[in-house]
Amino acid sequence: MSVLIKEEDFIQSIADGIQFISYYHPVDYIRHLARAYEREESPAARDAMAQILTNSRMCAEGKRPLCQDTGIVNVFLKVGMGVRFDTKRTLQELCDEGVRRGYLNPDNPLRASVLDDPLFARKNTRDNTPCILHVELVPGDKVDVQLASKGGGSENKSKFAMLNPSDSLVDWVLKTVPTMGAGWCPPGMLGIGVGGTAEKAMLMAKQSLMEDIDMYELLARGPQNKLEELRIELYEKVNALGIGAQGLGGLTTVLDVKISTFPTHAASKPVAMIPNCAATRHAHFELDGSGPARLDPPSLSEWPEVHWAPDYNKSKQVDLNTLTKEEVASWKPGQTLLLSGKMLTGRDAAHKRIQDMLAKGEPLPVDFTNRVIYYVGPVDPVRDEVVGPAGPTTATRMDKFTDMMLEQTGLIAMIGKSERGPVAIESIKQHGSAYLMAVGGAAYLVSKAIRGAKVLGFADLGMEAIYEFDVKDMPVTVAVDAQGTSVHTTGPKEWQARIGKIPVATA
Repeated sequence: MSVLIKEEDFIQSIADGIQFISYYHPVDYIRHLARAYEREESPAARDAMAQILTNSRMCAEGKRPLCQDTGIVNVFLKVGMGVRFDTKRTLQELCDEGVRRGYLNPDNPLRASVLDDPLFARKNTRDNTPCILHVELVPGDKVDVQLASKGGGSENKSKFAMLNPSDSLVDWVLKTVPTMGAGWCPPGMLGIGVGGTAEKAMLMAKQSLMEDIDMYELLARGPQNKLEELRIELYEKVNALGIGAQGLGGLTTVLDVKISTFPTHAASKPVAMIPNCAATRHAHFELDGSGPARLDPPSLSEWPEVHWAPDYNKSKQVDLNTLTKEEVASWKPGQTLLLSGKMLTGRDAAHKRIQDMLAKGEPLPVDFTNRVIYYVGPVDPVRDEVVGPAGPTTATRMDKFTDMMLEQTGLIAMIGKSERGPVAIESIKQHGSAYLMAVGGAAYLVSKAIRGAKVLGFADLGMEAIYEFDVKDMPVTVAVDAQGTSVHTTGPKEWQARIGKIPVATA
């Protein structure tokens, strides 16, 4: 006798799952990050982890997104061959309706980040559809569902290579991870797929990120096969690179490394690597015809007693309303600041439009003179919020616009996440500017520092519009100073040297 899955049960389960993973970290991630925090010796990395852990608890309590980038949805279905669906819709249509309902939930609206045309119009679909669907037919009478919301910062760091059969996987990983920068918001995990064909390797890498983080348990009991030995080797050697939380240098860059393999052609060795960020978001449930799936929230006792708060003794307070180039030039690499006053926002689409307007000699909608810009696309506010979660986006995407902004608009400083490239750093040095880094993965915590928000320009761009934020004690770190020194270069270099002189950190 076949099992009947009702259309509404399926759709509601997808919608509920998307809401669930938007504000609950998996327990395995919390436990491993808490252990990493306890043993971290780098003050900058430890502070970043404290912000991530504090943000995580706040999101669990407030049911608001862990990160402003609420991701593109991946759905993995294993459909039992004894299952029937009570619907006239396709599986893609069912999943998309669940995504639509989940993202437009008025109690916790999630940021719409999906564009309908990747090449030309790039118009936002406004409901984060369509999702990316993978379906497998299997024996049985249930539907196994794995949901993940994958942010652009980590997804953009996906890597693939066709290695020669004799090439070393370890060598490739250790060469490749440093090229990924910090835009994927470490500490997270690496999913690696080896074998099959190009697309199979990528799919395995993505699916491996759905597995529980279990490196602590693996190290405690010891490896039982060659694949587990390889996981431990990569875990230890990647952490020995010293990249650390947010790329600031430290003992922990990855909490786990997963590896999936598949038979491959004798001439081939396809290898894919995809990172999961600090906003690791996935859920697993089954549908058996008895109704919508139920996901049980983790107990708040799972979170460590870590409560980040501004440290007025260690951090310099900065008034953005009276900020001058001279004050910006006085900031030191690695110095922590607490920003108060009015800042502007803008990211990819806004920068491109500014570029086009300046080229045509058209006036800009806002004056950037002596202002600071924050690279962010916030979540819409609910209830008494002035803005939803509003963490930084990857700054390197704005590198090609940096000289234009500093040269032609009067901008004096920028805020984002991850490192800046050599072109941007040279421009920062030339113009005596600075780049400040906010913690990726602490979006809800950051939003609590924003006391006012209004759109000043490009309203049609939605979350990519130019806002003016009025902030109070927003925490940032000087990542590139006016002399062009980057802590994303000096920090990992220092900690790689330190780690080389001490026993490798274990989970």
